[in-house]
Amino acid sequence: MRDEAAGPNSVGSRRQLPRRASLLCLVLTIAIIVLIVLSGAIGSVQVHPVEAAQIVLGHLVPGMPWMADGSLTTLQDQAVWQFRLPRALLAALAGAGLALAGALMQVTVRNPLAEPYILGVSSGASVGAVSVIVLGSAALGGLSMNVAAFVGALVACACVWALARKDGALSPTRMILAGVALGTLLSAMTSYLTISTDAQNVVSVLFFLLGSVSAATMSSLIGPAVALVIAGVVAMLLSRSLNALLTGDESAASLGVNATALRGLLLVIASLLTGAVVSVAGGIGFVGLVIPHVARIAVGADHRRLIPVTMLGGAAFLMSADLLARTVASPTEIPLGILTAFVGAPFFLWLMRRSGAERAGFGR
Repeated sequence: MRDEAAGPNSVGSRRQLPRRASLLCLVLTIAIIVLIVLSGAIGSVQVHPVEAAQIVLGHLVPGMPWMADGSLTTLQDQAVWQFRLPRALLAALAGAGLALAGALMQVTVRNPLAEPYILGVSSGASVGAVSVIVLGSAALGGLSMNVAAFVGALVACACVWALARKDGALSPTRMILAGVALGTLLSAMTSYLTISTDAQNVVSVLFFLLGSVSAATMSSLIGPAVALVIAGVVAMLLSRSLNALLTGDESAASLGVNATALRGLLLVIASLLTGAVVSVAGGIGFVGLVIPHVARIAVGADHRRLIPVTMLGGAAFLMSADLLARTVASPTEIPLGILTAFVGAPFFLWLMRRSGAERAGFGR
């Protein structure tokens, strides 16, 4: 993968990429703020966007006059602060986390079709969560659904690590093969648990597997937020090493990069991040596959630019999808996984046809 585009203006295009990345980050940040306000305003309880912004600001900055003058009702305050804002923030964290995990997976296995779920981490989380739904928390030592899902993701990561190692090295091909095989096995376990449970539990299982942020609370944001911050900081610190890894193990070694150690670290980080997101938001697909490609086409393959654009783009994308999920079939809510697939699959196919798709790994 290279930053340059084909044609005589490639040098000029490369020089414009940093400026384009900065502008895109600014636009995406503004979009996320607007989406937070819109998310707070839309719902069964009527709240004007300005009122939604006032409620959020009033809780963040004490002493705002509109919080005590009676212009805002208690019901409006609860709807925005306790229900809609946590939901919007969880969608942002989940989108950013899955997009970053997808970008890290693509460089780890050097495959443009890699995504956060390719190594079976999501399937491991699903087994943990579905086990709690079907068997009860007591059967798993009192673990909650979120904790059981995270533990399942860690177990899947450990299995892939063990299966993919050969002669002390992690092979990208073996990682993919081990992940696909393990994911298939874990999916079969999830299916068996689903068909063996009572009908009343099937809806809960399906809703988790398809993904949703409807049950978000402020406390549920802690795990994904911590995981995203750690993964984002580590990824930015290693951005030059990630660029070297794209050139191949031998070239990376000539630049002083230990490809095996770096690949193992990226596997752990991406798996932990995916597990943290899936444990609270379920199996939301296509975000980690599409968003890194869009970012790569827009700002090139340099991870110093790619990582922030990918994270912000993933956040804005999933927040927009959640707004559509809440409103397009109101009062029925569409699971996020269905909506992201409907939007992501056609858009992904369209990307493949663009002239800049080679930067995303197509056409090679």
